[in-house]
Parts: sequence; C-alpha cells; structure tokens
Amino acid sequence: MRRKLPQVLTAGLILATATGCSYNWEDFPRLGMPTPVTEEAPRILSLWQGSWAAALITGLLVWGLIIWATIFHRRSRTKVEVPPQTRYNMPIEALYTVTPLIIVSVLFYFTARDESKLLELSPKPAHTVNVVGYQWSWGFNYIENVPGVTGDAKKDKNLSAIPDKFQEQFPENAGGVYDAGIPGTRNPQTGNPGPTLWLPKGEKVRFVLTSRDVIHSFWVVPFLMKQDVIPGHTNAFEVTPTQEGTFLGKCAELCGVDHSRMLFNVKVVSPERYQQHLKELAEKGQTGYIPSGIEQTDPARNAEKNQL
Repeated sequence: MRRKLPQVLTAGLILATATGCSYNWEDFPRLGMPTPVTEEAPRILSLWQGSWAAALITGLLVWGLIIWATIFHRRSRTKVEVPPQTRYNMPIEALYTVTPLIIVSVLFYFTARDESKLLELSPKPAHTVNVVGYQWSWGFNYIENVPGVTGDAKKDKNLSAIPDKFQEQFPENAGGVYDAGIPGTRNPQTGNPGPTLWLPKGEKVRFVLTSRDVIHSFWVVPFLMKQDVIPGHTNAFEVTPTQEGTFLGKCAELCGVDHSRMLFNVKVVSPERYQQHLKELAEKGQTGYIPSGIEQTDPARNAEKNQL
C-alpha cells in the first residue's frame, strides 16, 4: 500500500492539473459566479468571495490542527502504555464554543447588511415590471406610460393582487403593455427557450413578483440575485442593468412536473430601444395587463402595508 501511494498521488495530481488546462484563470476570483451585469450584483459577489475566504481560513485552521495532532500525538511503536488522560480542559472547551459563535456572528452581520441594502426600494423607480409566474412559463406586465395606450395601472383589476404599497408608486395613468409566454416560446434572436423580458441599460427597474398558482422563484443568473414568487405574497427588488446583451433566466424553485421548462430570457438594450419595444408590443395589441395573481381580500393583500 505504501509503495502504491506515491503513484496514486502522482496520478491524481496529473488528473487535477490536466482537467484545468482549459480553465480561464481570469474567472477564478469570482469562484464560480458569472460576470455581474447590474450595479447591485458586485455586492453579492463580494459577499460570496468573503464567505469563501472565511470558510478557507476556518478549514486551514481545522486541517492544521488535525495534521498536527496526527503527527505529534500518534502512538509510538515502542510505547504501548495508555498516555495520561485529560478529562477537562476549560480553555480548549471555551475556545471551540466561542470561536464558532464568532464566525456565525460575523457571517450573519455581513449577510444582514447586504440583504437589507439589496432589498431596499427607492421612492420612485424609473421603471416597474410586474413579473407573473405561472405553470409553466412567465408573463411580464410593463407598468409604463406607453404612447397611444390608455388605462390606469392603479385601478386595473388584473393587478388587484398587488398590495397598495406598490400600487401607490405606479406611474399615473399607466395603460401599459404585456408579454406572456408558454413553454414553447423562444427568443427570436438566440433561439433560447422562454419569453423575453426587455430592460433598459443604466436605468433602475423594480420587479414586483406575483404568482397565479404555486411558489416559483425569479432568477436571472448574471444578476446574481433571485427571489421567490409566492401566491398571496408580493415580493419586490430593484436592479440597474449595466451591460447590454441577452441573458438567461429560470425558475429556481421546484414548482411541479414541468419546472425545468420555466425558462425565460432577459434582453438589456438602450433606453431608446426599450421604449421602441414597448411601442411594438402596443402595435401587436398586447395592451393592458395580464392577471397578476390569485384573488385576495384587502386585509390579506395589505397585511404588510407598513413593511415597505
């Protein structure tokens, strides 16, 4: 066994280095995360990197103690007697009780700090999109003032599932347009499955998340951010896209038999092209809004009115 051990270690080293030949080392600092494409995403990436650093330091400490104990406290072949037994060691017991509490407290602090900042909502976002999850696709209500489209998002029955605290911040007299997909929908430019959500580069967008049936999860991969889409409970968060392009999105919550088909695309374009897209939806007759969620009584719908 000892003769074969160097051979096994050598083979493992060759295998590990060979599989990494095609790896782009510029991506290594992100530790598996994609390139951020919003102003908010670097905060998430920093938290991810900090968590890895803390885990690595803790791992090195634990591995070091294990190796130290294995080397310097192994039984000698010439000595078979039982070594002195220590029943209690208060400093060590205090150390391995206090140290995990410190580690968890530090991780909790940075997580709570960044979560509060990421979920902070501005008084008047430049754009509001009601993302509607349903089995088995996605719909997007663009709550905007579109030329030639009449209506009022604050009074639209299809948006009645959204609490008043969000409706109060809708634009005045926003007739709006919508886009809705099915599992067979594909992006006409890339061929990727799912409907396509259009967003303007450099302008803040609020996502108001609602569901018609079960719990889904709205996840745009390079946003490094996802949030549950819950029936009877409206979640919201804001992002500011910083890079044009088409990005992949998916449902990150097991929502039923066709969960894997709940895909969508996010196309970030210039503000001018975004406004042109809204006009194109209006020209197709996709004016107004699709139903946003399940029926609720006012007390239930506004149960968290003071938690904006």
